[in-house]
Amino acid sequence: QLQACGGGLVQAGGSLRLSCTISGGTSSDYALAWFRQAPGKERAFVAALRWGGGRYAYVDSVKGRFTISRDNAKNTVYLQMNSLNPEDTSVYYCAARIRWTVNYSSASEYDYWGLGTQVTVSS
Repeated sequence: QLQACGGGLVQAGGSLRLSCTISGGTSSDYALAWFRQAPGKERAFVAALRWGGGRYAYVDSVKGRFTISRDNAKNTVYLQMNSLNPEDTSVYYCAARIRWTVNYSSASEYDYWGLGTQVTVSS
C-alpha cells in the first residue's frame, strides 16, 4: 500500500516535496515512481528509482529541477520539486513495481498506486 502526501499550492519558482510511504515492505529490486496527471490528459511519467540504488530516471521536462530519493529506514520515497512552473500543475501519484523494468516510464507496468496528491502552481 502506498500513501502519498505533500502536495499544495505554490507560486511559480517555488518548491514542494512529495512523500510516499510504502507499507508491507520493500526489496532492493523494487521500482518506485512518480507520475502526474493534469485535467484532460493522460497520466505521465515524472521520475523513477530502483529501491536498492543504481537506477534513476526522469522525464526531460523535470531534469535539473526535480529529484527523486528514498529513505530506506522510513520506507519512503520523495520527490523534491524546485523551480516549479504552472505547467507542473497536476495530481501526482506514486507507484510501485516489484521488479525494476526498462519500461519504468509506462504506467501500465506498475502494480501498486497511491492516491494522488494535488500540486497547483500559480503564475
